[in-house]
Amino acid sequence: MNSTPQYLSLHALETFAAALPVRDENGQPKAFVYGGAERTAISAQARRRAERTHSRHRANRGEGPLASYSSGRRTREWALFTRDALVKNHDWDPDQAIYAAKAALEGLGLKFGEKESTALLTKVLFYAPEDSGDRIADHISTHADTFNTWLTQYTAAKTEAAAKEEAKKNAKKNARKKTTTDADAPTEPATKDSKEDKEEDVKIPALPKELRTGILTAFAPRDAIDITVFGRFLAEVAELRTVDGAAQHSWAFTIAPAEHIDDFYAAADDAKLERRENALDFLDAADNAGAGMTGYQSLISGTFYRHAALDRHKLRVNLRSAGMTEDQAETAAQAAEAEFVQAFVDAVPRAKANSTASTGTLPNLVLAHEGARPYFYAAAFQSHIDETSDGPAALAGAKRLLDHHRLITTKRTDATPGRLLTYDLDIQNLIDQLTAEGTLPAAEAATLEELTA
Repeated sequence: MNSTPQYLSLHALETFAAALPVRDENGQPKAFVYGGAERTAISAQARRRAERTHSRHRANRGEGPLASYSSGRRTREWALFTRDALVKNHDWDPDQAIYAAKAALEGLGLKFGEKESTALLTKVLFYAPEDSGDRIADHISTHADTFNTWLTQYTAAKTEAAAKEEAKKNAKKNARKKTTTDADAPTEPATKDSKEDKEEDVKIPALPKELRTGILTAFAPRDAIDITVFGRFLAEVAELRTVDGAAQHSWAFTIAPAEHIDDFYAAADDAKLERRENALDFLDAADNAGAGMTGYQSLISGTFYRHAALDRHKLRVNLRSAGMTEDQAETAAQAAEAEFVQAFVDAVPRAKANSTASTGTLPNLVLAHEGARPYFYAAAFQSHIDETSDGPAALAGAKRLLDHHRLITTKRTDATPGRLLTYDLDIQNLIDQLTAEGTLPAAEAATLEELTA
């Protein structure tokens, strides 16, 4: 790590107007109380997904610092991806391919859904390189003889378990019939079936070592940089170690009290309106009056403070653990950091994107600085902005954030002044004023790329 500070801390002020970037299970804005006032919130999970997918799409288009690296995909559909690769690349029959793909993943230790709609989906989301399905298919085909021998054992185990389950169901059915016909016989109290009664455990034969190793390698992070940044957890397969991500994200919250509206909307039925417009008398017009559907949606407005930090040391450890040399890890880490900053600035959660244009939002202010530890400036806004006395929240928040940063860098020798970037005209005027006075607590960056060294 040489003398580079371990942590990069990022802070942003960001304003949304009549938007809903994220919502709870009831379709309502997320919120919590802080400093005695209710604040509208955007969860860290929503921000992380927005940034992760933003970077992946850029890389897959050949854009940005990570264009030469692979990306990860978090999904339950790895059996389907493996099937598609077996069919497309190795000319397998689709039915045989899906059976083999699901068997291989069950042999690894992954479990699948029990309903018809989820039978081909793993029970948990699994974050792995996008080409993992292709690699598993290649490995199965390369070791076809070994795999087919194991698959025969797998099929026998599944068949035996199914027979036991069917016998158990028939025994219960017969017992119920006997109880029903024998009215004088004493009955046992009804009890719920235990998990063991409902489902016979299938003892899947162990995958041969060469097959298991190949599938594990296909799922390893390798050069999927986003996995090393954001991390992953999988308890089902011991060898697929948990990756403790290098990135930390806070919940974003409004720096002024929460404001939201319940917006009534009416959707027009085009066919109905056309009949009304062409009606030959008022009765026809009346029959086609009214909206096609109506409803309510909650929308929020406000300026949010949000924070993220990148552990540079952890990032490099993760990259080395994925198999990179020291030089490769250093190059990848620098690319990952540049993309991390870019995604922090540009990515926006996509809920209600088309009806609110929220994804076009740019931060009012971004501050990037380094330190021996991460710095979270939520305390600067524990006392909320009062727009009736403090003025617009974005400008008042920028003043408070810069004052807070000046205080921290004055008192902490392990925090650097850093750089700041604005896309807000009023805040740009504030920066120009502080620059002229010689009191700007960080260097101004003219472009996003200049935010970090």
